[in-house]
Parts: sequence; C-alpha cells; structure tokens
Amino acid sequence: MVEKRIDELIKIIDKANHDYYTLDNPTITDQEYDRYMEELLRLENEYPNYKRSDSPTQRVGSEVISEFKKVTHEIPMLSLGDIFNEDEIYEFDERIRKTIPNPKYVAELKIDGLSVSLLYKNGLLVRAATRGDGTFGEDITHNAKTIKDIPLKINKPIDIEVRGEIYMSKASFNKLNENGANFANPRNAAAGSVRQLDSKVAKSRNLSNFIYHLPDPEDYGIRTHFDALNFMKELGFVINPNNRKLNNINELISYIDYWTKNRSSLPYEIDGIVIKVNDIDDQQKLGYTARTPKWAIAYKFPAEEVLTKVRDIIFTVGRTGQVTPSAILEPVRVMGSLISKATLHNEDYVVDKDIRVGDVVAIKKAGDVIPEVVKSLPERREVPLKKFEMIKNCPICGSVLVRKESESAYYCLNEHCPAKKQEKLIHYTSRHAMNIEGFGDRIIEDFYNLGFLTDYEDFYKLGHHKEDLMELEGYGQKSVNKLLEEIENSKNLSLERLLFGLSIRHVGRKTADILARNFKNIDNLMNASLEDIASIKDIGMTIAKSVNKFFSDEKNIELISKLKDFGVNMYYLKDVSEEETLFTDKTFVLTGSLDRFTRDLAKEKIESLGGIVTSSVSKKTDVVVAGLEAGSKLTKAKDLGITIWDEEEFINNLSKY
Repeated sequence: MVEKRIDELIKIIDKANHDYYTLDNPTITDQEYDRYMEELLRLENEYPNYKRSDSPTQRVGSEVISEFKKVTHEIPMLSLGDIFNEDEIYEFDERIRKTIPNPKYVAELKIDGLSVSLLYKNGLLVRAATRGDGTFGEDITHNAKTIKDIPLKINKPIDIEVRGEIYMSKASFNKLNENGANFANPRNAAAGSVRQLDSKVAKSRNLSNFIYHLPDPEDYGIRTHFDALNFMKELGFVINPNNRKLNNINELISYIDYWTKNRSSLPYEIDGIVIKVNDIDDQQKLGYTARTPKWAIAYKFPAEEVLTKVRDIIFTVGRTGQVTPSAILEPVRVMGSLISKATLHNEDYVVDKDIRVGDVVAIKKAGDVIPEVVKSLPERREVPLKKFEMIKNCPICGSVLVRKESESAYYCLNEHCPAKKQEKLIHYTSRHAMNIEGFGDRIIEDFYNLGFLTDYEDFYKLGHHKEDLMELEGYGQKSVNKLLEEIENSKNLSLERLLFGLSIRHVGRKTADILARNFKNIDNLMNASLEDIASIKDIGMTIAKSVNKFFSDEKNIELISKLKDFGVNMYYLKDVSEEETLFTDKTFVLTGSLDRFTRDLAKEKIESLGGIVTSSVSKKTDVVVAGLEAGSKLTKAKDLGITIWDEEEFINNLSKY
C-alpha cells in the first residue's frame, strides 16, 4: 500500500509540474501541491526502501559536492555567430540561398542564461553539464535536479540528450537582490547559482530552464528542427512558447521587429533572436565551421546603454595624424562584449559632455561599432575631479599638435611619426582598400619594428625576406606563403582601391571611386590641374587641393613609380558607361526583400552604373530602394524626404542603360 501511494503521489506531482511549467496551465492549487509534496517526503523518510530516483523530492536540494567533475561532450556544444542589423540578416539569408534555394527558418528568443546539456538513460536524468569550452563542460547534475522545469523522468523510457538554457526570471532576480545579493543581471545570477557546490543554494535561487536543441534528431526519425522542438515537448520538456516556424526572410524580419519592441514585456531577459534553418538535411548540406554551425545565427538587439567609470583618458594617433582621445573604462559588458575602452572623438566632444577621469559615464555600442561615451553623470562625483585638457604634443613622436581651422580635431604633422606610418600600412591592407588578408595590427607592428615594412612598396618586397619571415615565431611556411599570395592578388585590383589605400586626406571610398571613374588611370589624375579635379561633381575645392598636393609631392610620385614597377594596377577596371546615368555619383541604400535581385546583385548593378551603395540612411542618401517588408530604413527615408524607389521603379531605371 505504501509503495502504491508513493507511486500515486509521484504521478500527481509530475503531472502538476508538467501542467504548470510545460503547458502553462496549472490544474491544482499551490496548497494542494504543497500537501502532496509533504506527504511524499514523509513516506519516503519513513520507508526509504521505496524511494525512487525520479522522485520530485530529489529537487529539494540536499546534495553537497566537493568539486565539479569534467564532462566530455560527445557531440560538441558549438556557439553561434552574431549579427547585429537588418543588412546582416539579409546577408545571412543570401549565404543560405547559395546552397538552399528556398530555405525555411525557425526563430527562437535568445534567452540570456547559461547553456546546459541534459542526458537521459531509459527516460531518467543521469547527467547535466555546462557548455564549458564546447568540448569539455562541468557536471552540475546536483543543481539541475533542483530546477522544477527540468524533468527527472521523461514520458518515454528512451536514451536521449537535449540542450537548453538555464535562466533566472526577472522576479526571482529582483527578489534575490532584495534579500542582500548583489548580482549585476539575471544571467550572472543564474551562472553563479548553477556553480554552487551546495545544491540547497541553487534550490533557493528558483532557476528555470527552456530546452531548444536536439543534437541527433535523425536517431528519432525527425527531419526538421521544429518537429524536434515538438518531440521534446511531448517528452515533457519545457519549450519556449514563442518559437516560430517562418516561411521566408520577410516573416523573419517581422518576428525580429516585434520582439525588438516587445521584449520588455517578457518575464525573463532575452538579448536577441536565434535563427535556424528548419530542415535537417539542409542543415547538413550547409555544415559547420570550426566554431559555429553555418545554418544558424544569433541576431543581437540594437544598442543599449550601461554605466561604468572612466579610469583614464589616453590619446591615439591615426593614419592621417589625427589625435583622438579615448576613455579607459572599468570593464563592463555591453551587447555581449566586455568593453574597457570607448572613443571620445575629439576635444570639443569631451568638453561639451564634461567627461573627466573618475566620472561615472553611460556608454553604448551598436553591433561592431566602436563603443562611445554618451554622457557623464556629474551628480555621481563624490569628490571634485580635474577638468579635461587636450594634450599639446603627439604622444608618440612629441611633435607639437595643430588644430585645423573649422575642425575639432588635432593633428600630428610629422610625416615620419611611427604611429602614422603603422596606421597607414594597416589601412592599406584593409578590406575596402587593397584587401590583403592576414595583415592584422600585430603583424604590421611586428614587421614595422623589424624593418620589413616602412612604406607601401615594402609589401611587394616581402618575398625577398621569405626565409627571414619563416624564422620568426608564429610565421611558418604556410602562413608566409598565404601572405605573399594575398599581396600578389592585390596587384590586380581596380584603381579606386589603390587611391583609397594611399590615405590621401579627404579621399574616402566614395571619393576614390569618383576620381578613378573620371580619370580612368593614375597618370591622368597625377597630371590633372587643380581646376580639372575641382570641376568634377561631388569633389569640390577642399578635396581637389588635397589630391593635387598629394600628387605634387616628389616622394609620392616616386612611390607611384615603384608601385608600377611592382606590377600594381593603375587603371579603373569597372565596366561603366561613359554617359551620365540616374545612378551616377548617387548614394543608394537597399532595404527590404527584392523578388528579382539578391542584395549582392542589386549592389553590383548600381555600382556598375556609377552609384554608391551604403548600409545606413542619412541626409547624404540620394535614393532608398525599398523591397517587401522594408522596415525602419524606409521610415527614416520618408522622414528625411529622400527619394524612394520600389522594385518596379528600380528595374525600370536599370533598363534605361
């Protein structure tokens, strides 16, 4: 009779847990639940031989361990790549479409918690482990058992591994801090709780869990991720009710827009949206990188502001000689990144916002944009702090700094300043300049200090130092050959890349393209008069003077001659009509989904007719091409009075040329 009653109580309590946590539909009162649990505890204490390993009393939290054991994940727990804006969502979709013509997606709320792997044998929970480094995690089974929406026994006696996210609700987090804890956010609180040696502590923190992944769905005859979610729900796991199966990129954008605006209404924190290709066969075709699946990505929500303290203000020298103040911060996490430095732009910016060393400041970071200080909080100053003063001399070479007329920036005018030279070399190799992959800041600094790189032509001499380079620590034959191959490839790029890479003052990507397109080759530009350059639309006298000055310098003329000797292309290679078009010298922004074009193809068409494509709408934008489900960029374009073309008008205008 006792054993039968214990079985009955376990069945009642398990059903109550399932109704409450999985179905969000409680069928008994809290008082009834407590009464059943008390009875079960009493019977198990009196008759320990009838105590079952899957009893809900195992969640009470009584186990204390001495250390966390290491666990090997048979299937690695990979992380996800991150994207941060609408353009990158479309780019992800376009990458998928190169392999999968008509992909379907599943979108899930990205819970801000701690990843967990749950292993069941014959339907019983036998192990819970953290992600760790993806290959090795830590055994947290004693704490996972205290979490009520992690089932100790699932609805089928099968062997299975599932993965999910342990998190702390906003209510539990607030209650925890009200009772004397001092956690910065719910994620930290959840992570700290599951790493307690005493499971009673974890139990008291009232953690929760959502399951989101089945590592081996084919073993259970499942062919889509959405079906895997439903399968795990049927087994008794708690699945987030806001997961959605989406038929196309437009539905995905709408889903993201909705939760961007409404995430504060949720009882838990989310920091983005996870996007997964639904079909398992499609996932296998797309495959993996060493760290991430190619079929899934994490979209992170736009900028947020956080508070931290300014430890110091330092000054850096850029390739143009501009000296920029930057704040050294007490490290703080913003948009998933640990930030310890933020730009302060220039003297006027710091003075206007009255930012001082020792201040509490608000910083923000949108995607991969450099973090910036938004404001200081002078009311938080506990003692008087020294006002900011701009330095008078270059922090690298000591030259006197000069503030240009009508500008807020100070410049080091010493052409031989080591910092300027290194920054120019770094810029020359950048993606939109000569696109020489493999030359990060550290490598350029190493090669500069060793005397291998002092000017642009030295890139094309590195082959003479191949044996010396291979003797350096970290530079084997394979890596050196790759660098030399990238350098060789850079010789074949179009003229505008070279003009941008030469760091000519006031010549950005757009201006470089305009100059290259109009003058066709480097000799025509070098021989052009100031008036010839200034007469070109969108160039003007300021840029013309800068370009003319650059090509009047004998050292620069000699540099161009050396680059020619090394075989660097000096001609504009793009196929552009000589006549003016509706696209010539205009700045375009693409938004929404186009039926007839991918983003890359639309961009290629615009650029082939002399236009420039940028990613954000501003007063400088001439035309916005708006496809289906166009979002905030279209709204901003309307507010600014910018010309808007739908896809039909875009096609009609293309067809004229």
